[in-house]
Amino acid sequence: MAELKAITYRLTQCEEENGTVKKAITQMMQSLLLSLAARSQLQELREKLRSPAVDKGPVLKAKPPATQKDILGMCCDPLVLAQQLTHIELERVSSIHPEDLMQIISHVDSRDNHRCRGDLTKTYSLEAYDNWFNCLSMLVATEVCRVVKKKHRTRMLEFFIDVARECFNIGNFNSMMAIISGMNLSPVARLKKTWSKVKTAKFDVLEHHMDPSSNFCNYRTALQGATQRSQMANSNREKIVIPVFNLFVKDIYFLHKIHTNHLPNGHINFKKFWEISRLIHEFMTWTQVECPFEKDKKIQSYLLTAPIYSEEALFIASFESEGPENHMEKDSWKTLRTTLLNRA
Repeated sequence: MAELKAITYRLTQCEEENGTVKKAITQMMQSLLLSLAARSQLQELREKLRSPAVDKGPVLKAKPPATQKDILGMCCDPLVLAQQLTHIELERVSSIHPEDLMQIISHVDSRDNHRCRGDLTKTYSLEAYDNWFNCLSMLVATEVCRVVKKKHRTRMLEFFIDVARECFNIGNFNSMMAIISGMNLSPVARLKKTWSKVKTAKFDVLEHHMDPSSNFCNYRTALQGATQRSQMANSNREKIVIPVFNLFVKDIYFLHKIHTNHLPNGHINFKKFWEISRLIHEFMTWTQVECPFEKDKKIQSYLLTAPIYSEEALFIASFESEGPENHMEKDSWKTLRTTLLNRA
């Protein structure tokens, strides 16, 4: 802001007689300050309204009563759930602005220069989007682990596999990755008896797309295909591209970290900044797509407010579904029970 004010001041000193430049700059500054004030007030309101995910699992009986609803009770169609997840993704991502992404670069420069500035923490928009990914992963794990019967757990896993596949088809890679991450969490992954009943061919395909080897080469190929489809699209449905946000942020981070700001001759490294600009511009284009799917408030309310188990509660539910199978798991289960009993 200080730099902006200095530049505008210098511009107004070169003013012509009728004062049009000064008037235009004054209007621009007033509009900017009003916009920043509004965003600041909105962030303060969000901070008051936001509440952390709550673990509703009892101390040692993590299973819910039979009458409690699960995700299948709200929506049994994988495509519909994938569409509602896309709705939420597009709403969340639309609140991210270029300056939020540039803050990543500012943070790197600040750390390199050993300065400490309070405004270099994550913006609310970035933090909220990060939290949404984590909450969705934990919700998937919770929905699987809280089911009492193995047959129903199998159905739940197969349902989420189908949801993740529909997300992939839509171009919603962020929700797809969150769902896969949730199913790969230890309390879910260890349920071998349940997984033995699951038809995993579709899950194997999804994991292939998200294989981290060669810097997520398979995912990047799929993302490039979705991007090309979006550029040639005639409808909003075909324009949807929601990248895995954590990977997108890492791309900006490493692009800035690896390449210097200046060339050996002292000139600015424009190639580097053009590439960062291209990434951000492409992302902002994706965020402006209007969701073509009809909104279902009940399903979205469930996705955003359903109780989420803590890691401890997930392990309790997992061990109650399928007991410890080796010495390591038995020790973990014993330690967990002792800790929770002492806490109670």
